[in-house]
Amino acid sequence: MGSRTRLLWPAVLLGLALLVFLAGVAWARQDAVRRWLRSQTGEELLAAQVRGLGHVVSGYLRPRPATEPLIPVRHAGLYPFGVNTFLQNETDPRRVERTLAMIEAAGFRWIRQEFPWEDLEIHRKGWFVDLRNREIRNAWTKYDYIVERTEAHNLSIIARLSNPPAWARARGNDVGPQAPPDDLQDFCDYVQAVARRYRGRIRYYQIWNEPNIFPEWGTYAVSPEGYARLLQAGFTCIKAVDPDAVILTAPLAPTIELTRRDLNDFLFLQRLYDAGAARWFDVLAVQDYGLWSGPYDRRMRPRVLNFSRPIYIRDIMLRNGDGEKAIWASEVGWNSAPEGVVPLFGRTPEDRRARYAVEAFERIQREWPWMGVVTYWFFKQADDREADQPQYYFRLVEPDFTPTPAYEAIRRFLTTLRPTLYRGYHQETHWALTYEGPWERRADDRAVLGGYALGREGATLSFGVEGRSVVLALRPGLAARLAVRVGDGAPRELSVRGDTPSDPVLLPLAEGLGPGRHAVRVEVLEGELGVDGIIVRQEE
Repeated sequence: MGSRTRLLWPAVLLGLALLVFLAGVAWARQDAVRRWLRSQTGEELLAAQVRGLGHVVSGYLRPRPATEPLIPVRHAGLYPFGVNTFLQNETDPRRVERTLAMIEAAGFRWIRQEFPWEDLEIHRKGWFVDLRNREIRNAWTKYDYIVERTEAHNLSIIARLSNPPAWARARGNDVGPQAPPDDLQDFCDYVQAVARRYRGRIRYYQIWNEPNIFPEWGTYAVSPEGYARLLQAGFTCIKAVDPDAVILTAPLAPTIELTRRDLNDFLFLQRLYDAGAARWFDVLAVQDYGLWSGPYDRRMRPRVLNFSRPIYIRDIMLRNGDGEKAIWASEVGWNSAPEGVVPLFGRTPEDRRARYAVEAFERIQREWPWMGVVTYWFFKQADDREADQPQYYFRLVEPDFTPTPAYEAIRRFLTTLRPTLYRGYHQETHWALTYEGPWERRADDRAVLGGYALGREGATLSFGVEGRSVVLALRPGLAARLAVRVGDGAPRELSVRGDTPSDPVLLPLAEGLGPGRHAVRVEVLEGELGVDGIIVRQEE
């Protein structure tokens, strides 16, 4: 025993020396270590970072959710940055105009705006008249103005359709003002009226909001099957008057509850699929709040509500064969409730909230190619009557139009953004691509997701990329001679044969790229090129 102990001592001393050395390195580079810990845990305090890192590591001991970043996804390549608005509550048109001007100036191109049923078909079925202020008003006028001014500021609308009027339920608002209607035909008529009036001006419609929690489904028991029927009605009725419309599900509230009124979002979604709802939506919507930690909280624990939660949603979609649909984040944000206001949604200081907003946008772009439009929650309230309630403190701008640090940080980020493709399969319509010269869009059922871009002699395609390799996905049967330039390198010629049997044809443009952004330019020197997507890989 004595000799064995003597043999162990050198190993023990070496181990202690190594620990002391590592501790010394960590202390010398503590800022870098802390930044790395924050990038893994989303936590700011060292104790929370260490605990969080343990959670991150333990997550790798369980099966990891699948995301399949290299498969094509519909509706994921649109310009992604938007914000939620409450323009229907502004009584002065000049305030609507000022709001939209600030949204445009910040670099947003989307607003998620309610078109509440109870504010359009107010008093009885088929009557779009407002008598609430002792005068007869056209209920459409306010929304016509919102649509007109939104267009003038180069913004697109995601129209949220929800909140029935009291007359749509036999028990009126006694079952909750947000409860579903008794007759789905009434809902069908309402959504058709909106879609018919704004056809060609609004394309994106969201059916309801958070049907998995109280009070968004009223006092009724939460019902994924009931929501599936409502979603089917919204989908079929809108498409009947506008076949080009894109239908979003209601975003599900992240929750771990399993009660009559509040149902876990994962279970709700799976029951939606079990009810056949995959046929009745084009885009799946989620809410993605950071709450008590930052956007780089990578802890994958089903009972932890953090910014990484959509990864689980993506996994459920793939398990149900729905991987070609995008996820859109309807509400993203952090709350800065001051002392004296209950921090139901966390309490993030204003300067940190500004940093988190930008980091959230950055992470989504870099890591989640299956996520499309992200609308921040929210721009501003019409007044400060809710200043004693926590939900007020998600705002980017005060009611008097004073910007918060989060607004300024987002504005700086979006107005200086360099469009870049990161890891993923990106469609030829992706917003980060620049086409110049003789290009045309071709519909083709054989193409990936039904279409491709056809370029002829003199056409150029330019984009920025971060990744290890870049591959063009091309339509077969077309021959071309190309000049390809990556970064500051000299152009090199590549040829595409017209008799290549694979579909699509995969043409490597660059391999072994170093870190950072690289500019790529492809020019058609001769022949025809059919671009069907761009694949960026992080690993060779």
